Amino acid sequence: MTGNSTLSYFILGAYMYTGPLRYLYFMLTVMLYIVIVISNSSLIVVICMNRSLHEPMYLFLCSLFVNELYGSTGLFPFLLLQVLSDIHTVSKPLCFLQIFCLYTYANVEFCNLAIMSYDRYLAICFPLQYNTRMTSNKAVIFIILIWFYSFGKFLITLSLNIRLTLCGNIINSVVCRNYLIVKLACSDTEVNNIYGLFAIFVSITVPLFPILFSYTKILKVCFSGSKQTRQKAVSTCTPHLVSLLNFSFGCCFEILQSRFDMKRVPNVLRIVLSLYFVILQPLLNPVMFGFQMSKIRNTCKHIFFCKMLSGHKDPMQM
Repeated sequence: MTGNSTLSYFILGAYMYTGPLRYLYFMLTVMLYIVIVISNSSLIVVICMNRSLHEPMYLFLCSLFVNELYGSTGLFPFLLLQVLSDIHTVSKPLCFLQIFCLYTYANVEFCNLAIMSYDRYLAICFPLQYNTRMTSNKAVIFIILIWFYSFGKFLITLSLNIRLTLCGNIINSVVCRNYLIVKLACSDTEVNNIYGLFAIFVSITVPLFPILFSYTKILKVCFSGSKQTRQKAVSTCTPHLVSLLNFSFGCCFEILQSRFDMKRVPNVLRIVLSLYFVILQPLLNPVMFGFQMSKIRNTCKHIFFCKMLSGHKDPMQM
């Protein structure tokens, strides 16, 4: 198939015939998606319902959980259809929509974690001034800027890609990827490549600066501070650091998968590594932040314990 005017769909070439195992993969994917939706949605509800959690740190967490639902929804329903299908094709509009969802998800995630690191820096290094330096209104403004910045940046990428003349429609992946579609172009891609490099540079350096700055200051305070200060820093920063490292590893796996030949790696493992950042991250964050932070954990216990008690009392009253 040649020419952009006749191209209406892409073929996803990374899928292999799995026979009856497709139903096992389907059930595993469904279970993962259900766990992600329930865990992240529950924590969003908990934060929204409890006014004592309407603080900057929990507002950033709420944005993070919303982003996990957004990214997962851009992947899992599509993946479920492909797992059961014998013909692994995707329409051109849906392919570009998925690229937009997955790339904006990754950008929002990294920026959200970056601003959370700055929030932790203020809480640890300026505990007495924290409430004036980081207010709920400022947190909301940061969150809005993160989402608008991510969406705006990738709208430009999408508009540049849509104009390309494509001379092929086979993508060696299980999902649509921006880099692989640009490789199919037989028209001039100089503008796409220049903007792509610029977007990658900005996507990495903009969030990385507050992360490095914040943790450098936090480490300095820990080494010069008291034991109590160090304990507070460890308990506060550990969930964030684990989440940040997990996401960074996932992005590295995705880059390795798309840029280098990994045919020697088993196909299933190759697929998992390429989707690691959008599968493991939404699973890990509710565990790290929801169960490690005592205030959220206690609120969850209170809400669900009260519901259980009321559920036991109703039959008695009847």
